[in-house]
Amino acid sequence: MDGKPGDITFIAQQRDIMQSEEILRSMTVLDPLQANPKQRQLPSLDLRIDPQQIIAGMFKDQVTVVLPTLNESGAIPQVIEELKEQGYNNIIVVDGYSTDMTDRIAFGNGVELAYQHGIGKAGAVKTALEIVKTPYVLFMDGDATYDPRDIWRLMNHTDHYVHVIGARDKKCIDRLHRFGNWMISRLFSLLFGIRVSDVCSGMYLIETNEARKYSIEEPGFVAEIELAAQSAVSQQLGEVPINYRPRIGNRKLNTWRDGRAILSAAFKLAWKHNPTLLCSGLAATLVFPALLTLSWVILKYSTKQIWLLNWALLGTALLIMGTQASTIAAVSLLTKNSERRLAREIRTHTVT
Repeated sequence: MDGKPGDITFIAQQRDIMQSEEILRSMTVLDPLQANPKQRQLPSLDLRIDPQQIIAGMFKDQVTVVLPTLNESGAIPQVIEELKEQGYNNIIVVDGYSTDMTDRIAFGNGVELAYQHGIGKAGAVKTALEIVKTPYVLFMDGDATYDPRDIWRLMNHTDHYVHVIGARDKKCIDRLHRFGNWMISRLFSLLFGIRVSDVCSGMYLIETNEARKYSIEEPGFVAEIELAAQSAVSQQLGEVPINYRPRIGNRKLNTWRDGRAILSAAFKLAWKHNPTLLCSGLAATLVFPALLTLSWVILKYSTKQIWLLNWALLGTALLIMGTQASTIAAVSLLTKNSERRLAREIRTHTVT
């Protein structure tokens, strides 16, 4: 019931109306009919604070940067200088017995030097894991293709992943190697039920104690694949985008030879660490010859009234086996995804 002027009810109503109008005037109203809508004044911001530097500063003493080298005398001084400029003092150069004085240059730049045992990059990785003393180890090629300013991106996700890969920007990768890397990464993703776009990247971060539990048996440039496979099986593999620059010096990767070796190693590692998904996935391909066989049988019967009983039975058997294998593969993928989410939640709660 409305009050009259002078009544307590009327006065209260007028006060409420005035307060509502004051609130409306203080709000930012974006009227489409207004040419210049009134905007709320924002407080001044201090843009001098760099959150990237804050994150990097939190982890610099907890990570050791390992540089596997073999005849990288032209690039290693720049790489070491850039790392020191970013405040990374735990640096180990693991040399594969260079003949161009890479080891002397690295030692002269004041970093720790170690000579690897074993062959290829896998030997350098195993050697480094034996001497690293920090909780985390970051592997980075010594050819100046990777930017130390991106290390914080990998360190920023250690709460959720044991192993973080730096997915390279493809601008400085030629088309042939770009296609090969895409094919290998797609195959790896299918075999291990995890989406990875650059499994061959030479810059990756991994927990030292976890990495020491992994087996590294494949030689050559397969070390990254082998580490990633074991991290993927334990649902602890992630990746972040990073920059990639032209290398200094000659390329050591043989496109066809090393490409075949990496593809072969991917299947071997899947058989060793994820056999259920591998076998069921391969068996699922039986669906295609089954459909072709049954289509041929139907075509013969419909055109010439010839009933090929044996071929029909074979096609049916292949179709049943392929369908069952597809079901097992799908269940395996669902199980892997559930394990991945559960492992991530457990790791997050453990860290926090």
